Amino acid sequence: MILTECTNILIRFNEADPLGIVWHGHYVRYFEDGREAFGEKYGLRYLDIFEKGYTVPVVNIQCDYKRSLRYGDRVVVETRFVDDMAAKIKFDYMLTNPATGEVVAKGSSVQVFLDKETSSLQLIAPAFFLEWKKAHGLV
Repeated sequence: MILTECTNILIRFNEADPLGIVWHGHYVRYFEDGREAFGEKYGLRYLDIFEKGYTVPVVNIQCDYKRSLRYGDRVVVETRFVDDMAAKIKFDYMLTNPATGEVVAKGSSVQVFLDKETSSLQLIAPAFFLEWKKAHGLV
């Protein structure tokens, strides 16, 4: 079972430099937009996780830039959940310019579970996360 979500984003004026080219740091923000949309679709929003007693900080993010985006472009963010046995949430991303069909960036992120009260790292996946994975045919 592969869980994915696609999000369509219009590049705004404030995301581009004076030449109209999107600043490289915004690509990571588009990954975040993808995670937010994925969480909304599949019931794994940050607030859902927080209500279960955990936070999930990003501990690793990687981005391979392929093409530039420009002010006025659209970008489709495909966010794919990567199943893992560890107590982590992993995603792969592909950013595509729908007007040209070109892949503009690919990347990944890793988040870990911390107890929201003690900030202690959880070495075993929380029960709610295992239940979520089972409900989506991943276990």
